[in-house]
Amino acid sequence: MKTIHLKISVLVCVLFFTQHLAKAQVSFGTPQNIDDKWLFELKDQPEAKNTNFDDSKWRKLDLPHDWSIEEPLSPTLASCQGYLPGGIGWYRKHLTIPENRKGDKQYIYFEGVYNRSEVYVNGNLVGNRPNGYISFMYDITPFVKYGTDNVIAVRVDHSRAADSRWYTGSGIYRNVFLIEANPVHIHQWGVFYETKSVIKNLALLNVKVDVDNNSGIDAPLTVNLSLLSADGKVVAKASQKLQIKPSETASINHELKVKNPVLWNLENPYLYQLKTEIIQDGKIIDQAVTPVGIRTLTFDPDKGFALNGEWMKLKGVCIHHDGGCLGSAVPPQVWERRLENLKQLGCNAIRLSHNPQAPDLYKLCDRMGFLVMDEAFDEWKYPKRKWLAGWNKGTPGFEGSYDFFEEWSDRDLGDMVLRDRNHPSVIMWSIGNEIDYPNDPYSDPVLDKGTINQPVYGGYLPNNPPAKELRVIAERLAADVRKIDVSRPVTAALAGVIMSNQTDYPGALDVVGYNYTEDRYEMDHKMYPKRIIYGSENGMSMNSWKAERDSKNIFAQFLWVGIDYLGESNAWPSRGFHSGLLDFAGFIKPRGYFRQALWQNKPVTYLGTYPVPERRKDYLSIDAWTIWNYTAGEDIRVVCYTNCQKSKLLLNGKQVGEEKPYDDNTGIVSWDLPFEAGKLEVVGYNENKEAVRYAIQTSDRPFALKAKVDKSELSKDKDLAQIEIQVTDENGVPVMLSDDDVTCTIDGPGKLLGLEAGNNSDMGNYRDNKQRVYHGRLLAYIQTTGTAGKVKVSFTAPWLKSVVVDLDSE
Repeated sequence: MKTIHLKISVLVCVLFFTQHLAKAQVSFGTPQNIDDKWLFELKDQPEAKNTNFDDSKWRKLDLPHDWSIEEPLSPTLASCQGYLPGGIGWYRKHLTIPENRKGDKQYIYFEGVYNRSEVYVNGNLVGNRPNGYISFMYDITPFVKYGTDNVIAVRVDHSRAADSRWYTGSGIYRNVFLIEANPVHIHQWGVFYETKSVIKNLALLNVKVDVDNNSGIDAPLTVNLSLLSADGKVVAKASQKLQIKPSETASINHELKVKNPVLWNLENPYLYQLKTEIIQDGKIIDQAVTPVGIRTLTFDPDKGFALNGEWMKLKGVCIHHDGGCLGSAVPPQVWERRLENLKQLGCNAIRLSHNPQAPDLYKLCDRMGFLVMDEAFDEWKYPKRKWLAGWNKGTPGFEGSYDFFEEWSDRDLGDMVLRDRNHPSVIMWSIGNEIDYPNDPYSDPVLDKGTINQPVYGGYLPNNPPAKELRVIAERLAADVRKIDVSRPVTAALAGVIMSNQTDYPGALDVVGYNYTEDRYEMDHKMYPKRIIYGSENGMSMNSWKAERDSKNIFAQFLWVGIDYLGESNAWPSRGFHSGLLDFAGFIKPRGYFRQALWQNKPVTYLGTYPVPERRKDYLSIDAWTIWNYTAGEDIRVVCYTNCQKSKLLLNGKQVGEEKPYDDNTGIVSWDLPFEAGKLEVVGYNENKEAVRYAIQTSDRPFALKAKVDKSELSKDKDLAQIEIQVTDENGVPVMLSDDDVTCTIDGPGKLLGLEAGNNSDMGNYRDNKQRVYHGRLLAYIQTTGTAGKVKVSFTAPWLKSVVVDLDSE
């Protein structure tokens, strides 16, 4: 029997929702966020790299910035990018570094630039990075002019606009930091933890610290380590000498003993604080403070997955990186609200599909208690189809990242692991998604028609790349990961398991993800008894859930998707893929409540309705909205998503239909009845006692706007308020059928980042202050602008009572 038993303690950074993150993810030096006051021009101007270039007429903006989302949607553009453009843009920033900083090292750190970026400092090219999702850093010390103006210029080339199957965004869409450091300092991403063992009263943590010597002379050092509990008490400490020669990197490995450790888990994601100090001649020359989560992982082919020795099921979702109308420049507060809503549904795991995502998101998963599958690539050596006129419509394009894969893949993957290995939330490293999708591009004779028990994907295409290459590339990439981290398994999400089994691609992996092929679980478990299998991408059906729920060895499903995302759109009009549990605005959709009934342990119930279908009379929808407005006497199907043993339906206080038991075949209880206006209510019972109830009500005409804000007291420095707007009738009942046009105006030190209603087919203007509600609601993103004061946010709509939200910017 093959059992992977992994024990690890890792580092995370505490996330403060103020102007900027307190620390970049580089684990050394003194980071300074430099997101403010950049200049931008959306066209290619090669001379813009020069120091004396006249940028006085360029647009002034703050980062993060996504230029694609600012442009008009057009049916002439690629559907894979949500009908939004790419292009080439230039960014410039003027920066003065004081004279007294001479002798220190200066670095610039980008969390992400999409894509094919080139960075210049005072006219000098300091580096290029084609991958748009990878964080990267350059040493700019040789090019800095102290005490005077320095110009940072960044060229971003997203002219190959249809280079991804989903919306990517364009530009410097994540944070940027200037890092100042002593010539002798901790290496980039140079602090790492691994738990060697955990017993009831003791955890043994191995600490590895890499230190660079750029001073030109030998550096005798002392490395001090202190581990602090959440309340600030030192629970372990150590000190070790280190001697480093010039231009070299040296490491220390030390074991810390933590008595009575508090383990990081999903219910109590406990974080310690590690303090690392580099001492030279009695002075601290560099230091890092990083939170630590101690936890163990176990993967077993027969038992599945255990966290801290507790066997469990991963109730996961896949997510892409955009924020609807915000594009790819998504503030961390938006992700926090989204994750809170997913948590409410019972979700405990996130697959970051199909690329490294913003550091903020990992930190939130650490702090909120989610398990993360971190993923590197969606394609390897060859391109996949990118649909241009609608998902699976017309003739595809073949732009992509394949053209730089061979040169950059080892470094890109290694940098992802180095950057993210200090997050307790991360439990698997994925080296690829659906690389083995049959005939897109790889092929194998097993795909020929007539092969026993094999699905047909158009048959074997001998001119396509041979699938046997999958094993070769997978072995190389898996080795890249294991050079850096063996505390987590290497995985991949397989779309063509039958074909991949012929190549032994799965043999290069520690844990094997199956996309949608739930019917292979039991078969392949018997055929490959040492293989650890899980659902890396799954549909929303009840049977898909039961394939994990009822299996001893299948430990996870990751639904496609957790949140609606831009791109991979259907034929116009369609902004994106809309199968999510949450919509573009982060509102919970009916299918989210269906999933809640399957995943949550506490009693839940929900009511939705739709006219009884004329053809598919037995159709039970997981997308039934809370609407109770129909024509009198019309036959309506009422569906209840619940985990209660029995359910009873009431209309205007009187029982209608019979009390019904839970249906484990569909997960849905239903009644058909003629419409009658009023209050429709379902009561859920467990052990013949009322456990929960849920009601919807007939609404009158739209009368007023109501507002709900997540917080009204904000930091003045780019904090974010998220305001939910609901159209109601005169009695305060939500009007689900409303499509009123709402206008937002702001008075005071705040600005509108966007209005998002979650309507996939609304192809209008998302750059102004007007937006039509969808199902009677929308979400407003209001950001503070750096000045203290009162912010008055007003929402109006023709013929409706307006609403005002008062915010304090402090």
